[in-house]
Amino acid sequence: MASQEYFVYIMTNKANMVLYTGVTNDLKRRVYDHKEKLFDGFTKKYNVVKLVYYEVFKTIESAIKREKQIKRWRREWKTKLIERVNTEWKDLSDSDDL
Repeated sequence: MASQEYFVYIMTNKANMVLYTGVTNDLKRRVYDHKEKLFDGFTKKYNVVKLVYYEVFKTIESAIKREKQIKRWRREWKTKLIERVNTEWKDLSDSDDL
């Protein structure tokens, strides 16, 4: 059986004004869900459509722990985390790596 991967991700809107942190086992599908506004809530209301950061985990427990940690952070810390790997806040879902 192939090992499962889990993702903690941060998305924003086109103006980079809001940040949304989530966890999933299928990052490509989840980003699609956000972009297509398939679910009511924060991401639909604030037009959160741009993937700017993600991390990969081997267990759901470690992914959820990290998600909760990041959600407690101040925006400044989240910004530094994003800019360590994505200085221009490009939409990482445009990459073929997903």
